[in-house]
Amino acid sequence: MMGQHRSTEPLFYYFRLEDQVPEHHLLRQIDHHVDFGFVRERLRDSYSPLGRPSIDPEVLLRLLLVGYLFGIVSERRLMEEVRMNLAYRWFTRLGFEREIPDHSTFSKNRHGRFRDSGIFLEVFEEIVRRCMAAGLVEGRRLTVDGTVVTANASAQGGVKPAQLEDVAKVSRTVREYLAEMARENPVAEQEETSPAPKSVAASYVSTTDPDACWASKYGRAVPSYFDHYLIDNASCIILGVAATRARFRQEAVAARRLLAEVKQRYGLCPESLDADKAYGSGEFLAWLLERKIQPHIPVIDRRRQRTQYFTRDQFSYDPVEKVFRCPRGEALHFASVSPNQGYIYRTTAAQCRGCPAKKQCTPAPFRKIFVHREEPARQMARELAETPAYARSKRERNKVEALFSELKLRVGLRRVRLRRLWNVAEQFYLAATAQNLKRLVKFLARREPTAAACAT
Repeated sequence: MMGQHRSTEPLFYYFRLEDQVPEHHLLRQIDHHVDFGFVRERLRDSYSPLGRPSIDPEVLLRLLLVGYLFGIVSERRLMEEVRMNLAYRWFTRLGFEREIPDHSTFSKNRHGRFRDSGIFLEVFEEIVRRCMAAGLVEGRRLTVDGTVVTANASAQGGVKPAQLEDVAKVSRTVREYLAEMARENPVAEQEETSPAPKSVAASYVSTTDPDACWASKYGRAVPSYFDHYLIDNASCIILGVAATRARFRQEAVAARRLLAEVKQRYGLCPESLDADKAYGSGEFLAWLLERKIQPHIPVIDRRRQRTQYFTRDQFSYDPVEKVFRCPRGEALHFASVSPNQGYIYRTTAAQCRGCPAKKQCTPAPFRKIFVHREEPARQMARELAETPAYARSKRERNKVEALFSELKLRVGLRRVRLRRLWNVAEQFYLAATAQNLKRLVKFLARREPTAAACAT
């Protein structure tokens, strides 16, 4: 006899959310291995002891993590997905008897207690500590890099800095930005000598998001931010995150800050640091060597290497007389200090006149060479580039690029959703936390069967 399904909806359903979530589900593994109760204790002083009970801050954090773990960047859409997805409801402790919070709840908390407490940075650091406690972080070989993330602002919404006062009359965002600039009274930033991709003029300020800078490595420049990662090569765990304006000359500045933070917070002193050529300035290389960190970084070298003339490498330094010697033995004496962070050594016209090798040396009446003021550090980096350890670091450099691909394709941060630098930093911290959580629970789940086998 053929049965017929009747579409009558029962008045009650008898089941538990706990039974509907598979054992191997990512959220179940995270819930099993990670306790987020510390968030409630950390924010306890941010809540009044009187009044109606608020939404549990741990629930808010779990909701945000669901969005970053599964690439749901819109908070409005996130609430819709939580309403329909049983696993999301179970992980966030929002059973069918509980009301789903409104998406505006995140904005109210973000502009208040979340911003004042720095909770997202603390959550990120706590997950890093748990990765270290689990033995996942090696900490000897690190890699630093940054990626451009498009800001939530139009490329056509820029004005000259001189026009900001007029715009501030009708824009609260610009008024707040100008007030912050007045309070901070920033000093001029020290520029790093590094090769910069095509970036835009600081001559325009976005009226939608004044903290964003026009920049692009490829194609048309748009308002953007820079997301910096410092990772452990052995485990791909992100140890440090920094959100900065898209000023490419500041890459080495951000790297210094991240290295100082991981030493202060986690006690990590790496043996080597891997990075691309953007970090290969003499100042940064010398800074690393002073701290006993081997720079596995290509050296920035803007010298024109014309094949028909003697190269800079063919000139030897005489430490006794403190001069350079050309291939014919003539001395190049110190002449002046270069504005490009170095020194100029040169011969005289009389020395070069009649030299049989002049046509191979220079078309000018005399030959001069530029010597960087951090030349010993640059030379040390060149020597390290010939070692097996450097070759290994070079192979591992693609790991940070893979994390950036995950950030943009799976987490969904090709373009930030929030505006202003502190809001963007929140997104970068949560995205890095989600990436670390995936690797932590995978490592712990893989280790559990081994521990159980040893116990038996």
